[in-house]
Amino acid sequence: MSTDTILGRLELLALIGIGGFAGSNLRYFTLGVLPDELALLVVNVLGSTVLGFLVYEAQYTGFVDRKSRIVFTTGFLSSLTTYSGFAFQTATAADPLALGGIVVGNYALGFAGVLVGRQVARITRKRGDRS
Repeated sequence: MSTDTILGRLELLALIGIGGFAGSNLRYFTLGVLPDELALLVVNVLGSTVLGFLVYEAQYTGFVDRKSRIVFTTGFLSSLTTYSGFAFQTATAADPLALGGIVVGNYALGFAGVLVGRQVARITRKRGDRS
């Protein structure tokens, strides 16, 4: 269904909501299994990795269609990852070492995740070229 019609836009909005529901529940589950600092680091790095893949995959191959990318990025990944949780952890860190670990961990590993996602997209492109 085209997103150019009202019904198409409503369908996309519903799919984004479903993706958001799934992403936020996965984050909540992760917070229940891991300590808070580690859980937020894991979801932020995982989200950065998948986002990196989706962005570069769109550039390299375009296998994932636009609508699916919107559902994954705006719905699922934006609810999985949490900048507000990261900011709260940073603001309430007990000591400078913890503060540094939270900031460096989230930013460095998040950027590394994007690069890993890009590399996976490149590998996907190369495999597609061989077919």
